[in-house]
Amino acid sequence: MAGTLKKELGFLAIFSIATGAMISSGLFILPSFAYQRCGSGAFLAYIIAGLFVLPAMLSKAELSTAMPKAGGTYFFIDRSFGPPMGTLGGISNWFSLSFKSAFALIGLGVLFELLIPGISYLQVKLIACVLLFFFIYLNIIGVKETGRMQIGMVLILLSLLLLYLAGGLPKVQGERYFPIVPEKLGILFSTAGFVFISYGGLTKIASVAEEVKNPGKTIPLAMIASWLVTGFLYASVVFVTVGLLEPETLKSTHTPISLGAKVFAGTPGLILLSFAGVLAFISTANAGILAASRNPMAMARDNLFPAFFSRINSRFKTPHYSIISTGLFMLIVILFLDLEHLVEVASALMILLFILVNLSVIIMRGGKIPNYRPKFRAPLYPWMQIFGILGGFFLLLEFSFISLLITVSFLLGAFIWYGTYARPRVSRESGLTYIVQRLLSQRLSRGILRRELREIIRERDEITEDRFDRLIHECQILDFEESISLDEFFKKVSQVLSKRIGLEEETLYKLLWERERESSTVIASNLAIPHIIVPGEGKFDILLARCKDGIIFDEETPLVSTVFVLLGTREERNFHLKTLAAIAQIAQDTEFEKSWLEAKNIDELRDAVLLGKRKRE
Repeated sequence: MAGTLKKELGFLAIFSIATGAMISSGLFILPSFAYQRCGSGAFLAYIIAGLFVLPAMLSKAELSTAMPKAGGTYFFIDRSFGPPMGTLGGISNWFSLSFKSAFALIGLGVLFELLIPGISYLQVKLIACVLLFFFIYLNIIGVKETGRMQIGMVLILLSLLLLYLAGGLPKVQGERYFPIVPEKLGILFSTAGFVFISYGGLTKIASVAEEVKNPGKTIPLAMIASWLVTGFLYASVVFVTVGLLEPETLKSTHTPISLGAKVFAGTPGLILLSFAGVLAFISTANAGILAASRNPMAMARDNLFPAFFSRINSRFKTPHYSIISTGLFMLIVILFLDLEHLVEVASALMILLFILVNLSVIIMRGGKIPNYRPKFRAPLYPWMQIFGILGGFFLLLEFSFISLLITVSFLLGAFIWYGTYARPRVSRESGLTYIVQRLLSQRLSRGILRRELREIIRERDEITEDRFDRLIHECQILDFEESISLDEFFKKVSQVLSKRIGLEEETLYKLLWERERESSTVIASNLAIPHIIVPGEGKFDILLARCKDGIIFDEETPLVSTVFVLLGTREERNFHLKTLAAIAQIAQDTEFEKSWLEAKNIDELRDAVLLGKRKRE
């Protein structure tokens, strides 16, 4: 059955999902590969990769707070570029996350070889498969259980890594850091591209955004905290490890951190940091299944994948078919695929996704899309995004021809899937429509994306529709381009409302003027709320009006562009007062005035009121 996901993940849980997903193969295996490529400056490659990922992280934080939906990166790309690129982004994100998680389970085998001498590679893969099935089960029974386990593992892991730094830093040998930069700078940047996948855990937060409590605040804080903590640990742990190990040892080993711990703490240190590595790989696999499985689910919701991927388990409220499918794909990777080349392909896919995410922010902001209302906005727009885009292409150019060829082939496969399966099934509006609309000064949008974003905001902010909302959905809205007098305005209002509540125009016109003569209904420099009691029973109505050049209430009052007209019978006085309070709260929201004045049509004016901040019953 289809359904909604539970919001059960708090700050610590999603911080742990991202951090645990990053501190695994990126720290416990890849440093030896990085050292082989660029020598003692390997830690610099991690710093450079972290700087290149910063624009995409900030862009993801913005998009996640505007559209906290399952699938994260896929959803952003699809709604910005449209279904063809959405299909590409969704499949790429699914596979790259699955690759990284499968690598983590394979990496466990390397550590088991240290802890259990004589274990065969086949046995290592069997252990990885058993753990995979355990994590599939854990993810199916509930995201809260997954999050709790993740928190415990990550806190222990961080503690052990801090102990490693404290014990190892006094023992480093300075001569091992020279030369710190390779002769060809291109080698350093190609290494940064290679280890780029180490920061892929940030993608996982976006993928589970729909299951986060208070996403507008929690997601940016968790992303930034995870990026800072992980970036510090990558640079400092690799720096210490380079200073602890002989160059030949560091080049040949796949367990550099464990051997580094042995240098200053002997066998107990090796065992302890090997245990830390086990926790790291387990946490990556656990978080990877959680995040990766949300991509096919989100794509199935949008008809890009078969419908069964979107089904939510009636008991556990988790996408069980999507989780199982992700696990089976990871099983194939574990059993049949090679490590180093796939790390490159997964990194290339991730860099491409991050480029598209930066472009998505430019499209969503540049198109001035109604109801695009992120709780967090990436700073230094658009220069931060431009830096991320150019930096991403720069890193891609440093990849090997074979890795890029595999990546391009993979992308072609995604487009073929879209053309053969998805294209006949989807008709969706994207942010690009609004960009083209602005460039051509023609109305091309049908309001589909605007309405979808409105519903996402209602879900994000947990807005429960009340009587005021229902009235706004049904009320009459007037929109005047040129300035008009108050008398003209009251005549038009009376004409419209008389048909809705069954009273004569003259009666309404008279009541409106009588109320205005008692005292002005202009309550702010740009806002008026004419409100009257009408004869009869069981009647209440609202009319909204905007006048871009302003309504002339009187000579002493500034021109008014926003008007709420209220009318109701005497027994509705209590609701009348509640409505006045609701309007006052909405009018105080700085976002409301901007949305109201920039609205392009009646529907956008209605949304400006419906999404205004206020307390609801």
